[in-house]
Amino acid sequence: MVKYRYKAALADGSTYTGTYIAASKDDVVKMIRANKGYPIMVQEDDVFTSARGSRQWGVGAKDFAILSRQLYAMLYAGVPIIQSLNILRMQVRKKPLKAALDQIYEDVQKGQLLSEAMKRQRTVFPELMVNMIEAGELSGAMDATLERLSYHYEREAKISGKVKSAMVYPAILSTVAVAVVVFLLTFVMPTFIGMFEGSGVPLPLPTRILMAISASLQQYWYVYLLGTVALILLLVQYVRTPAGRRRYDGLKLTIPVVKDLNEKIVATRFSRTLSTMLQSGIPLIQSLENIERIIGNKVVAEGIQQVREEVQRGSDLAGPISRLKFFPPMVPSMVHVGEESGMLDDILKKTAEFFDEEVERDFERVLALFEPIMIVVMGLAIGFIVISMALPMFDMINTV
Repeated sequence: MVKYRYKAALADGSTYTGTYIAASKDDVVKMIRANKGYPIMVQEDDVFTSARGSRQWGVGAKDFAILSRQLYAMLYAGVPIIQSLNILRMQVRKKPLKAALDQIYEDVQKGQLLSEAMKRQRTVFPELMVNMIEAGELSGAMDATLERLSYHYEREAKISGKVKSAMVYPAILSTVAVAVVVFLLTFVMPTFIGMFEGSGVPLPLPTRILMAISASLQQYWYVYLLGTVALILLLVQYVRTPAGRRRYDGLKLTIPVVKDLNEKIVATRFSRTLSTMLQSGIPLIQSLENIERIIGNKVVAEGIQQVREEVQRGSDLAGPISRLKFFPPMVPSMVHVGEESGMLDDILKKTAEFFDEEVERDFERVLALFEPIMIVVMGLAIGFIVISMALPMFDMINTV
């Protein structure tokens, strides 16, 4: 997928510009015509494409939160920007971030603005951070901007940490369950097979199935191992494709157990990011464009793109948002109140704080629900193995 910039005209002669993520220029033209527009210019956004394609791994929200907080503290204390950058680059340990800060330090020494230097390091620094620092330089409120950034990334790091923690526990339980079943089939079951076969007693169907699985695991264990690894690699590669990513992100918004949790995560990220950018003086259209890139869900990004295009054509924000099914009803209602009162940024901040608490409660609920489900699944699997081994023994005893 490539991001395109376009300019289009309406029937009344007015023109508008925007961006659209698509597979080809033809898709952009179709989108413009579907919205009753006439394409004037469509061209690839090279900066976006190169930046997205080469994003550095290992630098996350926690790193940006620490960086923003430290830079804010030094600037607030009156430390010059060049000295502050020098201190930051000396204490950073992650190589991609350190290399980027080294280059930024040199560029600022040569007279560039901090935002200009950061734009040259788009493979490390997110669009949100670059744009907000640029807005802070223009408004003369860099320290306040950095404080908002640190708060934003601290909350993002907290959510990301909870997501990772929530995934670790099920992964451990699943691994233990599979390991126990494989151990029973490959080490315990073979000791009974000779006894069953020499007894002359007809074996029940569950036992025959279990014996066949056990024998295949012992003989062709490498096939199972290679097949599992190949399946995982294929799934990972598929999710990295545009169609696969869209399907995966769509599933996260439809699976009953995690649907509400993912919707609330989307709501809190949208509300907090938009509030942070509006408070820093970034225009609404540009803020929505940035949210498309950082929201972390392709289906949601496409929905926000539609919202941005409607706002560009003169719509309010609450109307298009209310038509997106993945936002909880509270979000468009609060946006409407914010637009009517002229306090959209403040209302969105309170909305994000509300959903932050909801997300924490939902994480606890999902984890509490998952544990008994895994215990039941493990119990059924082990119970089937035990019963399959016990049935022939009962028949042997009865025969004796």
